[in-house]
Amino acid sequence: MARVNVAQTRPQDWAYLSEGGSTVVFSYTGSPNPHFTGKVLRLRKTLLNSPEVSDDKTIEEEDDPVITFQNTVMAALLPSKFLPDLEIVLLDADWLEALDALHNDQRPVERRAKDRIDKSRQKGILATDLIGGADILAIEIKPKWGFMPNPAHLSYETMEIKTSTCRFCMHTRYRLTAGNVPTRYCPLDLYSKDETRMRKAIHDLWDGWVQSGGTLNNMKVFVSGEMIRPSESHCSIGEFLTATSEVREAFVSALLPALQTPVLDTLSNLQRSLDALDIEGIVRLHSMTHPGAKELGAVGRNPTLKELQDFVASYRSVYCALDHSQLSPEHLDTYLTAYLLSATLKDCSIIIRIHRSDISGKSTNLNDRSRSIFVIDLDLKSVDRFEQWAKLDRKIVECYRNAGEHKVCVE
Repeated sequence: MARVNVAQTRPQDWAYLSEGGSTVVFSYTGSPNPHFTGKVLRLRKTLLNSPEVSDDKTIEEEDDPVITFQNTVMAALLPSKFLPDLEIVLLDADWLEALDALHNDQRPVERRAKDRIDKSRQKGILATDLIGGADILAIEIKPKWGFMPNPAHLSYETMEIKTSTCRFCMHTRYRLTAGNVPTRYCPLDLYSKDETRMRKAIHDLWDGWVQSGGTLNNMKVFVSGEMIRPSESHCSIGEFLTATSEVREAFVSALLPALQTPVLDTLSNLQRSLDALDIEGIVRLHSMTHPGAKELGAVGRNPTLKELQDFVASYRSVYCALDHSQLSPEHLDTYLTAYLLSATLKDCSIIIRIHRSDISGKSTNLNDRSRSIFVIDLDLKSVDRFEQWAKLDRKIVECYRNAGEHKVCVE
């Protein structure tokens, strides 16, 4: 099938939506189009000071590995019904230049100071627009780490803290030193499968969203494709919720059915299983395998797509059968690959879609609920981050210990 070129549309047909560390996303708002209606365009970014890349169009650019990674690696771990559809779309340099000129001012100032759309790219990604559409309330949540670490390879200095307070709650305390808005949200409540605790988690996400003016990274709210702020919540969100209670309570009740599907339990189990050693165990295993090496600064190369595919193909029969209480140098690469996949799942987002027609709450069909929740932001992390993760882990635990706090988080 011939691939579609985004230049068939006008740059004005696309609205800036959001961006992360490596990509920026636009949603299609133009006239009905069989290829683009209901889609978002995901474009790669490049640093402002990056050297210019050759625009020789005779050299075909490889497909974005995100698509193959999701379709062959993540789809082997997560049920496909929770994954959005992705496809390659062809790009045009002049079109990208016009899009950038039109929308760059809408990007966050701190992002504009660091990077820009990579106009040398020949291919982008079209994905299902999960937040757009009339009469759609969409909530994006970053649930984060849903487990307590395996204590087998924790040090004497960190074991008590790491096995009583979850990583996210410790990290929240660490972020306060940088002036971040505090939040009472604990991921273990959301992952608990206990309705009372799940309600508390959604309450805490709502309260953090309100107190931060909508800037807290763990929850974003969209109405008909437009991100809204807490000041707009009563008139915008209230239209989608039952009017029998205040907006905050109605919001919690609306999200709960979708969050009670298997998606959170699946994420938690995979995160825990793939991070069987904790970063401390990874550091120790690496030191055993490479004596004298500078901690994790020389981990090596990223796993190839074939190696990732082989890993997930044998995940249950081989990896899950390993004795994780014993550190074996022969399995270092296996554990590094597993940890990278766990890091992807720890940092992913979920999107819950609520149609205006869904507010009656009468549907109890689990399949209906499952089609309303999706897992996104499934980019593979790089081995370059291992040293950074190890250093951050130490800083977070040290900060928490020095703060004199001792919150008990329950799995």
